[in-house]
Amino acid sequence: PPPPNPPPATAEDAKMAAYSNSLMGEGSENDRSFAQEVRVDRKVEWWHQKYQARKPKYFNRVHTGFEWTKYNQTHYDYDNPPPKVVKGYKFNIFYPDLIDKQKAPTYRIEKDPDCEDYSTCLIRFQAGPPYEDVAFKIVNKEWEYATKHGFKSSFERGILHLFFNFKRTRYRK
Repeated sequence: PPPPNPPPATAEDAKMAAYSNSLMGEGSENDRSFAQEVRVDRKVEWWHQKYQARKPKYFNRVHTGFEWTKYNQTHYDYDNPPPKVVKGYKFNIFYPDLIDKQKAPTYRIEKDPDCEDYSTCLIRFQAGPPYEDVAFKIVNKEWEYATKHGFKSSFERGILHLFFNFKRTRYRK
C-alpha cells in the first residue's frame, strides 16, 4: 500500500486539505492521495518579469478498485481478489491569486514521452499569471463524461475541480 498522506505543513494547508476533502467526499479504502507531479518545460512568459511564478497547491486522489470480468470471476473470489486497477481521478488545484480572475484555468491531455505503449499520458493544467503549469502522469483510458458517472469540471472560488472516471468496458457474447 502507498504511504499515508503527510501532515499539512501549515495551518493554511490544513484548511485547504479539509476544504478539498469536503468537496471530494470522504475517501474509501479504494481512494489514495495522488501527487505524482511530472516536470514540465518552463517557458518564459510575458509576465515572468512582473510576477514571481509559483506552482499552485493541489490535493488529488486516485480511485482504484477491482474489475470483475468473466476471467476474474472464474479465477478470483472476494477472499483472493484480482489486482486493483485505476478507475478514476479527482483533481483539486488551488489558484487563489490569479491576476485575470475572469479567465478559467484549463487542462490538456498530452502524450507521455516516457511511455512507448501509450498506456499513460500527461494531464497538464494551465492557469496564467502568476502560476506555472503543473502536470501529472495518469492512465490513458477513455473518460466517462456523464455527470451521473462522476464527471465534474468547474472553476469556482479560485479552485479548479476536475473529477472523472474511466469508461467500463462491457463484454457481451
